[in-house]
Amino acid sequence: MSSKYEKNKPVKIRGYSGDRKYGIASKDVKELIKKSCKLLQLPLSGAHVCLYEDGTMVTEDFFPTLPDNCELVLLSRDQTWSGVVCDIGRLLNTDRHADGLIEAAKGLLSDEKSFKRRKVLTDLLQNLEDRSDLESREEDEDWFTGVDVRFKTKSAYMKYNCESRIRGYMKEVNPRPKAKVKEEFLKTSKCLVEMLKNDKYNGKYFDRTEKESGRLCTKEGWFTCQGSFEQKLCQSLHSINPYGSRESRIVFSTWNLDHRIEKKRTIIPALLEALQTHKTADINLNYFYQMLFTRENLKLVHIVCHKKGAHNLMCDTNKMFRTSKNHP
Repeated sequence: MSSKYEKNKPVKIRGYSGDRKYGIASKDVKELIKKSCKLLQLPLSGAHVCLYEDGTMVTEDFFPTLPDNCELVLLSRDQTWSGVVCDIGRLLNTDRHADGLIEAAKGLLSDEKSFKRRKVLTDLLQNLEDRSDLESREEDEDWFTGVDVRFKTKSAYMKYNCESRIRGYMKEVNPRPKAKVKEEFLKTSKCLVEMLKNDKYNGKYFDRTEKESGRLCTKEGWFTCQGSFEQKLCQSLHSINPYGSRESRIVFSTWNLDHRIEKKRTIIPALLEALQTHKTADINLNYFYQMLFTRENLKLVHIVCHKKGAHNLMCDTNKMFRTSKNHP
């Protein structure tokens, strides 16, 4: 039977960059493209259509097999469509202040019964309503709820938060050294604390206003999990921006600065053992300082990636003592 006697097939057509769908009926692809180009004001030359779902090109032979009201995308000569992934990409590039999208997500959330979908929508809203571009207490009062009034900016508080964590490392360690090394251990501890004070407790790690070489986050405040102690990268690609909202700030408190070579199990015992036969002056304090308080041995990890079992990593005995090479 010739095409002029065939029944028109109804489809839903949309453009590459638009969300609005239009109903069009046509007997074949050629007619569909002609009508669609006129409707969406796209040049006819080189235009083509594909399935919205997966980007499959719609040919004349394929067209009759399509179900009625199938969703299609009209593309110009140089445009391509890889399916729903394209829409996800566009969503990720959406301005965080797209009020229409936020309201739509809230509307879907209020009617959604599926717990899984509610979680997805809640996470989406949290990121769409991100306020990381705001910095002061006056600009984002909600972020500072529960934060001491002396902190006027987010960066100042985050810096203090990091300082507090690292400052606590020495307080957490309370070994009971034998009388023989007690005096030397106290002397060594005081030296390490002074070094830490001089570095301002490395609070720069959480401060997004610091230079890139000093901070652990992007200039916007995004932190990425560095993976468990034995991994080079986080396999789950965990990330968070505690500057974005009060909830994110609170959740970030569950992330850990984890010692690859363990503080209590390995570093402090190694230091005590070294002091059995050496004076503080013989100890390479820079090495132990790096192992206890710096990114040399600390990894920022999501709570899921924080493995609390024994790491079974040892201190480098070649770096534990002063030499002319590491101490001119």
